[in-house]
Amino acid sequence: MFDWIHWRKIMSNFSLQDLEAIIKDRAAATDGSSWTAKLVSGGMEKASKKLGEEAVETIIAALGESSENVTAESADLLYHLMVVLHMRGIKIDDVLEELATRTAQSGIAEKAARPKG
Repeated sequence: MFDWIHWRKIMSNFSLQDLEAIIKDRAAATDGSSWTAKLVSGGMEKASKKLGEEAVETIIAALGESSENVTAESADLLYHLMVVLHMRGIKIDDVLEELATRTAQSGIAEKAARPKG
């Protein structure tokens, strides 16, 4: 398995694309050492529930905990979102592209233009 920790130490800029690659690599681990692999093998329901738990923990932190805790919970939230995206076969670049199209107009105009239903 690729040594992502060492690789990360030598990289000055860590991106969501980097995290996506790490998740892809770790999801394939079969030696029992990877939380990512265990989460993926538990199926979409398990991964989605964990994503929801992390979202709630991030909200709680945002409402009254230190900035360090908000940062840590946000990292957990992003990681679990990225695992769910991996499991669905959705690339982070597709999500970022969607965000880019939404920022081309105001949020109010973007929401009004969404299909109803």
